Amino acid sequence: MDLKQLFLQLDAFVIFRNLLNDPALAMLARLVQKPQDLSEQIRNYADFVAALYAKTDDFASYLLNLALEDENIYMLKKSQNCPILPGLDDCLQSELQTLQLLSMVTSAQVRELINYDSFLPTWRNSAVDFASTYQKRVEQVSHYGYGIFAKYHMFMIRESAVTPVQHPDTIQLSQLIGYESQRKVVIDNTLALLHNKPAQNILLYGDAGTGKSSTVKAVVNRYKEDGLRLIEIEKKQLRDIPSVIDALSQNPLKFILFIDDLSFSDNDDDFSALKAILEGSVSARTSNIVIYATSNRRHMIKENFADRRGNELHENDTIQELISLSERFGLTVSFMKPGRDEYLEIVKGLAAQHRLSMPEDRLILEAEQFALHHSGRSARTAKQFIEYALSRVEGQTS
Repeated sequence: MDLKQLFLQLDAFVIFRNLLNDPALAMLARLVQKPQDLSEQIRNYADFVAALYAKTDDFASYLLNLALEDENIYMLKKSQNCPILPGLDDCLQSELQTLQLLSMVTSAQVRELINYDSFLPTWRNSAVDFASTYQKRVEQVSHYGYGIFAKYHMFMIRESAVTPVQHPDTIQLSQLIGYESQRKVVIDNTLALLHNKPAQNILLYGDAGTGKSSTVKAVVNRYKEDGLRLIEIEKKQLRDIPSVIDALSQNPLKFILFIDDLSFSDNDDDFSALKAILEGSVSARTSNIVIYATSNRRHMIKENFADRRGNELHENDTIQELISLSERFGLTVSFMKPGRDEYLEIVKGLAAQHRLSMPEDRLILEAEQFALHHSGRSARTAKQFIEYALSRVEGQTS
């Protein structure tokens, strides 16, 4: 195999042209294609292997992931059910064949280019069928996505751009105790979204620490393999929502635009912005997107005496304005502070999950005392108590 000729074929890529910007491939291409002294050869070889090892020691797997996650013209057209020109199909097959050959390049073959007898690290080359694997990914694009949405499942907005969350919350539905009926509403609505049925925007409101945000994130973690993604939007970014929706409307994946801890002060321009978005029937126009928001206030407005000043007509208009936003959500789910029995059931459930060894009567007594000295009974307080109890047990055994 002529390595220089192989990398010339790589330079001619059209569909997978983004792969030429990959740092590891660029280092390997530089080593193969450009005349270098021994020191430069060794440095480029080591740089390539270091970049490879940061992901895997399997060069074939590394190349395959680059191809599968690439956002390119072929994948975009297929995901939007656009007709594919014959020339584009031919181009795809040729480039996949080149990647297949490149994936078989061994460390021994590259080391032959370097007149160096001391140790140089090696890599593996697993057997991968690029053509069939890529075809399956195209067929399942609604589950896996492409580009950054194939690599990550939770995102945020930074400088008006969708940015992946590198280390997202890993909370699972199985870790959440209590509020089963509330979570079922959220799960059922999300499944409707995933199954291309009418789905509603949801307002999750109630007391702090009751698991509103955890519910949304756990649902996304549960269904990420089914094509569900979350984009968290801060209140100050509400005006970015229309552009985000436009960018995602043709994406084959399903998206939750998540607004956490939403509240407004009086005369807040963001209030009108969100109301306009919800009035636009986002989920109706873009069947792959819903908005889930959490709030500690039913109507999301910090009301004060000034809101109710003026004549009776003004007062009524103000109250109706406060209520109107929450009514724009198709579903409203209430998460209220648990009573004593519900709180203790959450404590017991979490204790069992974490294998906390403590007599039940003592567990109940200490859990109640913990709630009394902290923020009262809530799912968050129960979790904090279990973490506190576990730390004491570990401290005694260490």
